[in-house]
Amino acid sequence: MTSTINPQTALIYVMVTMAAVDASMSDKELRKIGNITAALPAFDEFSQEKLLPVAQECAAILQEEDGLATVLGLAKEALSPNMRETAYAMAADVAVADLKVGAEEQRLLEIIRNTLGVDRLVAVAIERGAQARHQTA
Repeated sequence: MTSTINPQTALIYVMVTMAAVDASMSDKELRKIGNITAALPAFDEFSQEKLLPVAQECAAILQEEDGLATVLGLAKEALSPNMRETAYAMAADVAVADLKVGAEEQRLLEIIRNTLGVDRLVAVAIERGAQARHQTA
């Protein structure tokens, strides 16, 4: 069985979902998504010109009934188990990009963790690492 989206698209879907959870995507969150897709090995074969169309596609799905479940289901289907932890890490980085993690973002991290099957202890370590990377002096 083949997935309907590729792994890079799935990773972007997870990040866009996190950025959109509080009904406003901050510039810092959008920059973080752009930086992640430009720098990490998971996106070596990804054309940056596709980022905006993929993000818009995700936003359109999220507007549909059961959009969140659809987006996360597509992501789970497209990602291997080890890449699901990578997706969670990217979501955590986007969540802390604007230096505040609200209740909506915490709840979405929990939903992503449960949907993707990321171990709770692994998730806590990932979240703590994201917080440490985004501290200011």
